Amino acid sequence: MSGAAGHTADDHALGRVPTTARYTWWSVAIQRFGQVSALSQFLLGATLGFGMSFWTAFWAFTFGAVILEVVSIFVGIIGSREGMSTSMVARWLGFGRGGSALIGLAIGISLIGWFGIQSAVSAQGLASTLGGLPAWGWSILFGLVVTAICIFGFGSMAWTAYVTVPAFLVLVGWAIVAELSKSDVGALMSTPPPGEPISLATGTTLVAGGFIVGAVITPDMTRFNKTSADVVKQTVVGFTLGEYVIGMSGVLLAHAIGSSEITTILTSSVGWVAVLVVLLGTVKINDWNLYSSGLGVVNFIGTVTGRRVNRAATTAVIGVVGSLLAAAGILGQLTGFLIVLGVVFPPIAGIMVAEYFVVKKWRGVLESSRADGDAVPETSPTWVPATLVVWAVASLFGYFVHVGLGSVNSLVISFVLYVAAGRAGLLREVGTSRTTDGEVVEPATATAPATA
Repeated sequence: MSGAAGHTADDHALGRVPTTARYTWWSVAIQRFGQVSALSQFLLGATLGFGMSFWTAFWAFTFGAVILEVVSIFVGIIGSREGMSTSMVARWLGFGRGGSALIGLAIGISLIGWFGIQSAVSAQGLASTLGGLPAWGWSILFGLVVTAICIFGFGSMAWTAYVTVPAFLVLVGWAIVAELSKSDVGALMSTPPPGEPISLATGTTLVAGGFIVGAVITPDMTRFNKTSADVVKQTVVGFTLGEYVIGMSGVLLAHAIGSSEITTILTSSVGWVAVLVVLLGTVKINDWNLYSSGLGVVNFIGTVTGRRVNRAATTAVIGVVGSLLAAAGILGQLTGFLIVLGVVFPPIAGIMVAEYFVVKKWRGVLESSRADGDAVPETSPTWVPATLVVWAVASLFGYFVHVGLGSVNSLVISFVLYVAAGRAGLLREVGTSRTTDGEVVEPATATAPATA
């Protein structure tokens, strides 16, 4: 694996990844597949299979995957060229330091939702096999255990990684073979959905929303790619395998079992062992949901208020909130949750792509610093109000206008509005911050909050 020796301890979190620290496209593609082939993707497949025929679900996954791939490729190319993470490069892609902090907050909130959903899935399994507590009680207990793991940081989180991820993939393969061997696959592909019907447009938005956060933060991964071609190859391979192998397997199993509940599907195929592995796999997924959410919230608070808050304490509060969401039944709101994600996050990518490839107001700053080697620009805008307006308008349009696909609508509208704002000269900076510490170096207007 090339480039490993060039890594620094913080993985170049606040700078550019040098060319000597880049990896082969296949190495990054494996990690992308690992992201897409998570428990949440299997859950999404089961949800679609419960409300759609096999072929309608196939087209929903296809259209949704195309949306995710287009977003991932364009923002991924930006990450590869600039060698910076999403939160860093967004400062010069229309959002400024304050706007990039808002992106972190949005990601943090979405991960709190995923934390609650994953906790609820595990709680269902525990309640059905062990009993003792109702599902809501297990939701709180499970969430608090994962919260305790995250509070202690990387050391307590790492021990399950090499066991639970392979175990989950083996389990899925076992469940697929065990259950589908008892059924006529051809008949399953032609049967009507066992649950309340879901339209193709809604299904496509659910697929896009299911991984849109991961697509938007693609630069976090592609900054380790060597070329733009590598970004394209790994995206197509990773999404194709993840969406179709894991997602469509969930569709078939939902048809075979007649349920959208992951625990029911897996236990009917491989018994109580399924609950054990899903439980361990959820711990590994959920600790990162909570950990990343805590980092995003801490960054937001520090940027907006100038105050440094304790990560462990913030993580504890978020963990309690996520556990209560699980107990309150957020799993039953999965469809609505994914629809919101599917219209709020595409505009972020639309704005970033519009700025980098069309408007180019701050691209020259990036290129100038890149010419000096692995340096980053010394300053960045603090706020760009017009960008926040474009983000809000595009998100609302995607949510409330029910013509076409909401995720595509919000993506296109954000791109068009940002380009129009650039042409009209509305992209004006409000304050300037140093890149390294966020100190304001130019007087901000009365409407600009102080930054850390």
